[in-house]
Amino acid sequence: MKLIDGIDRINTLVGRAAAWAVLLMALIGAGNAIASYLEPLAGRRLASVALDELQWYLFSVLFLLAAPWALRENAHVRVDVMYGRLSLRGKAWTDALGGALLLLPFCAYAVVVSYPAAAESLRIREISPDPGGLPRWPIKAVLPLAFTLLALQGLANTLRAAGELRRGGAS
Repeated sequence: MKLIDGIDRINTLVGRAAAWAVLLMALIGAGNAIASYLEPLAGRRLASVALDELQWYLFSVLFLLAAPWALRENAHVRVDVMYGRLSLRGKAWTDALGGALLLLPFCAYAVVVSYPAAAESLRIREISPDPGGLPRWPIKAVLPLAFTLLALQGLANTLRAAGELRRGGAS
């Protein structure tokens, strides 16, 4: 189905791009740690509040934007006590009902709750309260985007599972 394939492609691209945040976080963290260590030798502040915040932002981007990709790849954390023992058909039912009754409503709620805060943050051009900090509105804007992408992936997975059940496969 074109819709499912399109959602899968979008979340794969976004997830792979977000994965680069790991490298950037490591480089920024190491650089800022070295700068802090060298401060007594330099006699002045070398570490940066902006880099600390950027590292935190990158972690948020990684966590939020890689989640839909992890769901697509079935790499998310799952309690397999019962799921692992189910037949393929039982797994398809669990995936279809779990997506439709739990994941999609949760994502819709998260978008509805996070969007006004993100929009207000953008409207006032919110910045960090820390001296030298970064603007806050870009990272707040990631939250409704991430839950929208997660909802889309949940929809794709739910439709995929429903299709397997409809075809009578996954038995």
